Amino acid sequence: MPETVRTALGRALDALDALQLLGEEIEDEWTYVTDLGETWRGRLDAVVETRGDDPLSDAGAAAIDRAVDEVSLISDPHRAIDWLSTFPQVVLAAVGERP
Repeated sequence: MPETVRTALGRALDALDALQLLGEEIEDEWTYVTDLGETWRGRLDAVVETRGDDPLSDAGAAAIDRAVDEVSLISDPHRAIDWLSTFPQVVLAAVGERP
């Protein structure tokens, strides 16, 4: 059975949550990180809502998996904040959506 947008974005949303949690360690950036995480989660959730059952190409699934793998290597909260604004855009492009 082919992978769906829903399953791939499920992994991406877990990675997004991890980035947000790490970024929230920077107290001065807490509001920014929270707002950014909520905004991107909302955008990704909207894609799941409208296209969740659509099949995802092998290339799209691989791109999301690579991005998720990169996120899992981040341990610095400042880098997490940087990736919190970039990662969702990569994921959206991988499923053929505009950020």
